[in-house]
Amino acid sequence: MKTAMFSRLVLTIILYSAFTFYISWNVHLWLQSTFSVNIPGLVVAVIFLLSYSYVLARFLKKLLFLKYIGSYWFGIIQYTLLLLPIADFIGWLFIFAGFSSDRVIFWVGTVVLLGMISILGLGTFNAYNPVIREHEIEIEKETSFSSLRVVMASDMHFGHLSGKTHANRLVQEVNSLNPDLILLPGDIIDDDPEPFIQKGFGSIMENLSATYGVYGVLGNHEYYGGGIPIYTKEMQRIGIPILMDETVVLEGGIQLVGRKDKTDRNRKHIENLLESLDETKPIFIMDHQPLELVQAAEHGADLMLSGHTHRGQMAPNHLITRRIFELDWGYLKKSQLHAFVSSGFGFWGPPLRIGSRSEILLIDITFTKNSLRT
Repeated sequence: MKTAMFSRLVLTIILYSAFTFYISWNVHLWLQSTFSVNIPGLVVAVIFLLSYSYVLARFLKKLLFLKYIGSYWFGIIQYTLLLLPIADFIGWLFIFAGFSSDRVIFWVGTVVLLGMISILGLGTFNAYNPVIREHEIEIEKETSFSSLRVVMASDMHFGHLSGKTHANRLVQEVNSLNPDLILLPGDIIDDDPEPFIQKGFGSIMENLSATYGVYGVLGNHEYYGGGIPIYTKEMQRIGIPILMDETVVLEGGIQLVGRKDKTDRNRKHIENLLESLDETKPIFIMDHQPLELVQAAEHGADLMLSGHTHRGQMAPNHLITRRIFELDWGYLKKSQLHAFVSSGFGFWGPPLRIGSRSEILLIDITFTKNSLRT
């Protein structure tokens, strides 16, 4: 097992380095043709430093700029690897047709460069400027009120790039919607709880305000950071309970179930969490990863909120998430179950979103079978 894992790691490093060299060589050709600069060794060294800066940041935590560079590099390498083969093919066609190689390299390279600048600009805007997506649903269950306004935000990844300004934006946007209930289904922090605590994110998030409270669950990145006890203690301090295979009964008899993330192999089966609940009353589930929709519907759940997918974050990655999950983004009704998957309020890695937006979900619920209505 360890040999196989080591072999895959070595193969990944070789392929990644090969891609990096391919990008370096194209940059060298463009610099040579445009500015008569012939320093291939330096270009390769700089590009390789950029490509491994995120890894270096894991060991040199005080050099935060390495993490910033490395995060953007993930986006740069994806789109250069999509654009460069096409650009090279077009360039070869023009050169084969008799055009000057220097002029072809200059113009094709310039178009790629402008394209990358546009992608980075648009992607950054989409990442830091969330939209509100509004939904209205009906649930045929009994409560002591006729309607409920739920606001949901997931995948904030608060830490460094998704910083305090973005956190303040979340609080302002969510509170402006006058929610009855705020739900945060996982990946609230970006792995390590230390920057979340040291930078005072808690003092910002404790300003979230809803009539019936604010609740969250763990995502996979809370597990990656290895600081769940520290993180949950901080969240409890600011009045945001993190439910871990737990159920709380809210006003009106609403039963809110918060699941541990799938990362935890010891998390309870969904049927064990739901079997003792009253199916005549509303059952809401938060599960970070959008899995087991069928089981949730079969066991009487009415609302299921998830995140995790980021809708691929950077197109065309959404084609992958669409194949992995039955619902990778948006809304799906399965029997009585209303399932929602958010693309997330923040981002992982590059602060870029192409083909997706940072978002907050506003879900207005009407309870139509309501003998207890007041």
